[in-house]
Amino acid sequence: MSVFLKTTTAAIQLLFLLIVPRGLDAFSTRRADVTKVGIPVAVVRGDPTARFHLGMASSSNIASGLLYQEQEKMIVSRGIVEEELMSQNKLITELLSPKIQVRGMGSAGGFGGGKNKAGGEKQKGKSNKKDLAWKTEAAEYAKTLQKDGVVRIDNVLSPKLVDRLRKYAYDLRLTSEQEVKEGKVQPIERFADVLLKQNRCDLTIPLGDEIVSDALNQALRESAVGHTISNILSESAVLYELSCLMSDPGSQRQVMHPDTPFIEGKGPVLYTCFIALQDIHLDMGPTTWLPGTHTLEAHEEFMDDHVPKDCSNSRKDILIRDRPAVLGTLTKGSCAIFDSRCLHCGTANQSEQSRALFYFSFKSPNIGHPGNPGSIRKPLGAAQVTLKALRDDLALRSDGKGQPLIDHFKDLMT
Repeated sequence: MSVFLKTTTAAIQLLFLLIVPRGLDAFSTRRADVTKVGIPVAVVRGDPTARFHLGMASSSNIASGLLYQEQEKMIVSRGIVEEELMSQNKLITELLSPKIQVRGMGSAGGFGGGKNKAGGEKQKGKSNKKDLAWKTEAAEYAKTLQKDGVVRIDNVLSPKLVDRLRKYAYDLRLTSEQEVKEGKVQPIERFADVLLKQNRCDLTIPLGDEIVSDALNQALRESAVGHTISNILSESAVLYELSCLMSDPGSQRQVMHPDTPFIEGKGPVLYTCFIALQDIHLDMGPTTWLPGTHTLEAHEEFMDDHVPKDCSNSRKDILIRDRPAVLGTLTKGSCAIFDSRCLHCGTANQSEQSRALFYFSFKSPNIGHPGNPGSIRKPLGAAQVTLKALRDDLALRSDGKGQPLIDHFKDLMT
């Protein structure tokens, strides 16, 4: 999904204007820890012939490719500048879950705090009690989310389910890459377009496979996650993204950005839930957030990259340098939910292990199209599925009564 990002040099602005197709915002970049713009570029590793698609005339491929490479170099350079600025910040800490203890529950969070079996089953006699406890937890998580723009919730998915989901995601990636290479599907049908795509991808996830339903059930019904989102956006919130971000060894640091601009009087636009599919260590490129930057004042500072005559830092650079920051060094199965307006970026993966984040976003029912395309399979995105509808369908599935909504999309996502 694109985000508004004011670049720091006229050269980058010119390159954006030259590359981005008419009708797309020229200063948009991708959400979360993977930056994306409306550039028709495939995310297919090792296949240079698949770097361009959809609406780009073949005669312009070479010129566009060169401009794109220059753009990437400049953004990588800007990322290095921001990394240096943040190295001066003494207020960088790990993102920790608020200490919430609800009577009758284990460790705060969700599925991993109880003794339920993987696969989305609940212990019948305890379901009401646990749901009440998750609602109580969610009210506290929602307060932190509204205040800071980001909150961590532990034990959202069970370890065994995470292992299955991670294997599923990487197998799906290989299958999808092969489908694209063989020309069976367009790249955009399997991957969201990304900038700084080397060693990373944004793999859209189909709704319908059992493992995906298991994961959504645990996250949205058997943890505090679903209630945290509905506490702010209501159960009418619309599923806007369902995908998996993968950052392989060697991926570059992203530039700081919000996913959506601050719009006065509109309130939050999107809440995204990143779930770690492995323990995320410092050298694996964890997402960095600047808590409290989902405000108008912070966005005004961030957009002001004017350098004073005395060559001191711009307001934007001061913001990045001095604001307290938190690192998403999540444990396997834990998550971070964040406001799309909160400034954040992914750092470089300097480890030898690929980092994967299974994620979904819900959009405010009071917002039309946010102006930025979601990372989601087209049939699912077009359906405007609400949080309530999805949770109700997952409840039917858990009770052994089928999943009519999910099965409908399974047939559409072959």
